[in-house]
Amino acid sequence: MKRGFSIYLDLVRVLAALAVIIYHSNFRLLTTQKLPFSHHGHAAVIVFFVLSGYVIAYITAERENTPLSYWSSRLSRFYSLALPVVLLTPLLDLAGEAMAPQFYTGGTTTYGLAWLRILTSLTFLNEVWLVSIMSFSNVPYWSLCYEFWYYVLFAIVTFTAGRARVLLAGAVMLLLGPKILLLAPVWVAGVVLFRWRWLRTLKPLPGALLFAASWPAYWLFHHYGMTEAGSNLLLRVVGADLHHQMAFSKFFITDYLLALIVLANFAGMRALADVAARPLELIEPAIRPLAAYTFSAYILHQPLMQFYAALIDGDPGRPWFYAATMLATFATIGVLGSLTEQQRHHWRHAVRKRLALIFERPGRHAPAAGVPHG
Repeated sequence: MKRGFSIYLDLVRVLAALAVIIYHSNFRLLTTQKLPFSHHGHAAVIVFFVLSGYVIAYITAERENTPLSYWSSRLSRFYSLALPVVLLTPLLDLAGEAMAPQFYTGGTTTYGLAWLRILTSLTFLNEVWLVSIMSFSNVPYWSLCYEFWYYVLFAIVTFTAGRARVLLAGAVMLLLGPKILLLAPVWVAGVVLFRWRWLRTLKPLPGALLFAASWPAYWLFHHYGMTEAGSNLLLRVVGADLHHQMAFSKFFITDYLLALIVLANFAGMRALADVAARPLELIEPAIRPLAAYTFSAYILHQPLMQFYAALIDGDPGRPWFYAATMLATFATIGVLGSLTEQQRHHWRHAVRKRLALIFERPGRHAPAAGVPHG
């Protein structure tokens, strides 16, 4: 991957994480003022999905081209953070609700079937079929439960063949049900971006046009409320009950359009990577360290934000309350991220040793990666 494009993707990662955090912090108990850029939260998740598909396709082609290396990295990255977060969140919720229950509506995110919430969160089964089990107060956790299974399906397609591929993929899809599968094309858009030869060989001029066109396209998408329009269309087609059960997938109709806009943006910038390299390199020292903590920020901010809001319990009409809450949240993300996600290489070593017992048994030969280009 060209350096300029890599920096750009890190910049996008930082901005998307910030958009999600602003979206979730835009509630009136924390600030009476509507926050700017506070309606891009779901769009940011779509950006993350496309980005994830691209990165996974890239690293599988370049270095993680065996089941052992692939799963050592995927599991260590997820569980180095998911395990402590899933166990920490109910403790934060209990403490926060005891101090200021108004920040925890009804207490349902803390007390309802805690064992089931923990079990499904650690197995990423919160969103299978028409079930939607919230990971306590951690609303953003839903997207990890989608992304993990996209990793699984991608691994099946990449590392197996023939009858085994069909049976395994079919079994996983039967386990997941419609919600997760409906957003799979969004994630696959990132894979297409990496593998489609025409996009990979795009020249700078058409790339510039594609990149430039993606910005007004996104503005129009947001200005005309396309996300809600897609949701309303689905509501009219399937009715209120099924629409509600679709949870985070109820926007899928227009999410496909948004994924195409994101794909166009990424494809255009990749074609411009050499031209844009110099200005992007100027911001690299600031962007790279922040990008290293975006996963931590994404998965930790909601429970931490509610806890610190309850701890401080200030006046939402005063800006200092919001500022203090978010400062404490970001500081804790930095500390916990350093102790968890940034230590994932230790997890990777431990996971790899255990997975080697499965993938490198005597007489077992790992299938070739077979990652096609074009």
